[in-house]
Amino acid sequence: MEANQCPVVVEPSYPDLVINVGEVTLGEENRKKLQKIQRDHEKERVMQAACALLNSGGGVIRMAKKVEHPVEMGLDLEQSLRELIQSSDLQAFFETKQQGRRFYIFVKSWSSGPFPEDGSVKPRLCSLSSSLYRRSETSVRSMDSREAFCFLKAKKRKAKILEEGPFHKIHKGIHQELPNSDPADPNSDPADPNSDPADPIFQKDYLEYGEILPFPESQLVEFKQFSTKHIQEYVKKIIPEYVPAFANTGGGYLFIGVDDKSRKVLGCAKENVDPDSLRRKIEKAIYKLPCVHFCQPQRPITFTLKIVDVLKRGELYGYACMIRVKPFCCAVFSEAPNSWIVEDKYVCSLTTEKWVGMMTDTDPDLLQLSKDFECQLSLSSGPPLSRPVYSKKGLEHKKELQQLLFSVPPGYLRYTPESLWRDLTSEHEGLGELINKQMQPFFRGILIFSRSWAVDLNLQEKPGVICDALLIAQNSTPILYTILREQDAEGQDYCTRTAFTLKQKLVNMGGYTGKVCVKAKVLCLRPESSAEALEASMSPMDYPASYSLAGTEHMEALLQSLVIVLLGFRSLLSDQLGCEVLNLLTAKQYEILSRSLRKNRELFVHGLPGSGKTIIAINIMEKIRNVFHCEEKRILYVCENQPLRNFISHKNICQAETRKTFLRENFEHIQHIVIDEAQNFRTEDGDWYGKAKTITRRAKDGPGILWIFLDYFQTSHLDCSGLPPLSDQYSIEELTRIVRNADPIAKYLQKEMQVVRNNPSFNIPTGCLEVLLEAEWSQGVQGTLQIKKHLTVEQIMTYVADTCRRFFERGYSPKDVAVLVSTAKEVEHYKYELLKAMRKKRVVQLSDACDMLGDHIVLDSVRRFSGLERNIVFGIHPRTADPAILPNILICLASRAKQHLYIFPWGGH
Repeated sequence: MEANQCPVVVEPSYPDLVINVGEVTLGEENRKKLQKIQRDHEKERVMQAACALLNSGGGVIRMAKKVEHPVEMGLDLEQSLRELIQSSDLQAFFETKQQGRRFYIFVKSWSSGPFPEDGSVKPRLCSLSSSLYRRSETSVRSMDSREAFCFLKAKKRKAKILEEGPFHKIHKGIHQELPNSDPADPNSDPADPNSDPADPIFQKDYLEYGEILPFPESQLVEFKQFSTKHIQEYVKKIIPEYVPAFANTGGGYLFIGVDDKSRKVLGCAKENVDPDSLRRKIEKAIYKLPCVHFCQPQRPITFTLKIVDVLKRGELYGYACMIRVKPFCCAVFSEAPNSWIVEDKYVCSLTTEKWVGMMTDTDPDLLQLSKDFECQLSLSSGPPLSRPVYSKKGLEHKKELQQLLFSVPPGYLRYTPESLWRDLTSEHEGLGELINKQMQPFFRGILIFSRSWAVDLNLQEKPGVICDALLIAQNSTPILYTILREQDAEGQDYCTRTAFTLKQKLVNMGGYTGKVCVKAKVLCLRPESSAEALEASMSPMDYPASYSLAGTEHMEALLQSLVIVLLGFRSLLSDQLGCEVLNLLTAKQYEILSRSLRKNRELFVHGLPGSGKTIIAINIMEKIRNVFHCEEKRILYVCENQPLRNFISHKNICQAETRKTFLRENFEHIQHIVIDEAQNFRTEDGDWYGKAKTITRRAKDGPGILWIFLDYFQTSHLDCSGLPPLSDQYSIEELTRIVRNADPIAKYLQKEMQVVRNNPSFNIPTGCLEVLLEAEWSQGVQGTLQIKKHLTVEQIMTYVADTCRRFFERGYSPKDVAVLVSTAKEVEHYKYELLKAMRKKRVVQLSDACDMLGDHIVLDSVRRFSGLERNIVFGIHPRTADPAILPNILICLASRAKQHLYIFPWGGH
């Protein structure tokens, strides 16, 4: 993106995007008096700001006017705004207010979905111009955003059909087999002399002055006469319209030097043009045209340029130009689209590639891979910057989570979470009275407390803030209160920045499509002055009444977007799918993450298999960074195996090491430690728990964080783990809901966990397995569990290869598959046989789990795959030296599979 010179002014006391476009002449009569160049320049500034705000979550355009009294905007500005949103209903997205010499336009975020007028689908972006042209009979037409959206979707769909069609499975180079065809229409080659009357003329090396061409202008033919002056500039001007129009609409011919009415060849006198220079100019103009591909060959635009002699009574009179344009496979633009977005506090123009990517962005094809997910937020109905959100089937929908966490009570104002409200009022005398006084005007809604809303929004915590509270109340705009211990000039900046971030996330992450703002208000518990409320000085104007929440439906819709903001996390599917996808935490996961880190510096999180321990570990490290204002290098993540360590390292949120490295090295710079899969730790190299406690307690300003995640059911050894006795794990949270695995896999896990509970190995503490009695499973997730007995190694490998091939034909990829064996030594034992079977079936190569993000099938041991997951898992000959922990190993194996699990027992047992 290229930064424009119009900065976005995010005012220190204003929690919204505010674009200051300077002085603008307003009023219909006043604007008519302006010179056209000035009128157009002012309109361009306003329209760029409007487009950028529509595409960036909404905001406010501020402009200065020359008069104090109220004045209308002006018909040309109003009409341009209507064209931008392609609707006559301006108030759906724009409302205005005036205050003295300031004029404000309040802009609601754009969102996809149907147009209310005719039900057709809205484009994903607003644009002042698409820069896409097409032929319409004998004319060239500019595509508006709606037409461009449909055109690009059709091109992308056809490219995908070609790529995935039956011929593609045989020859990936299908495009190379059809060199003269348009992928959109294989029969549209205009160069076929039997169906193309213009071709015989195009094949000629000269034309006669005054001759009448034997065909008229049509969809495939355009006649243009040379301009009498500035010939090369004229040609350079028309090329970006006519050549893309032909390329985007089945191809055609542009004849320059032919009168469009009489069809007479007039050419250009030889003394007025240099044919070689003209050729270079035309070629440069065509090669400069932006082309965007959805297909693999990615060829440039195909054209033939001929500059031919024009003879007059046998003598050279001048020259004519003929350009034949082949149909283009995808999209040709005249220039970059005229579309804008807010980025890094600047209004930026979108590049052609970025614009097309956003316009054609669609929800990932999850259903092709799995029936296990339910869409919570779709790109087809969300704002331009939103990402798709999915929840695992059987888990709470965003509406259910909203009712569970943030229900709107009938007829009164509820404070939540109640436990936090009790803690805050007991810790801070007078807080209850201060809050209650502020809430007197509000009779219905919800006040949501947090020790730091900034941390909840992935911002840094501010010292001196007692708490923040978000008010969602009927007949009010949302209000974010920040309560300070004492007056602090930076408190208003903190509150405003937090409110600004919340507003942006409610739209761009939570997908809220209504009109919304979040006002910022700072309160001081013991103010130095007599004022109890230090309200952040708002702008000299206020938002229109339509920005207030009218009733239950509006409040709940906003709160459901808030659920996505607070409970949304980057899905582990994102890397696999190649696009950003969000999942939602469960209510219990969110409860653990919402704990005060200052009050829970050491915590043991016991989680059943597939309950999301690693997800919480990742999220808690991000929270540690913001609460304690520390860099990533101050946070250490420790696990047993190298593959999980590598997986976490790629996220760049901490330093990640294995247990062995942790015990071997010094970590003088570390302040906080998160330990994962701790049940598989051992004391063979030293006291890891003692070292972790020593490191996190050495800071002068108080202990650091030590959170330990474990699952005794997955204990895969008989040694001492180094964990403190269960009675000494003073602060424990339990995750009892299995959210990862499909129904048949979850039932298998339940059976094997019951075996472990009935006969635990001696190194598992008594009582820790009773958590199984509270276990829950998400119901309704389809999957596969097959246990194949009495197969030889060769039969197993053939079965794995055949099954992988079938899954790949259904749309799965190698990234979905893991083949797990008992030990690292056995990997090499099975690798040769598996590769041999897969080569026979033309299935892809293998790699170990250290590169989880690679496009390959993982072949590794069950223990080394601990903490990771794949959709499809094959377990080959799972066994242990001591049969007592075989059920534990089977639990470790099965819990890695999200959808499909195949187990090949050793010896058929």
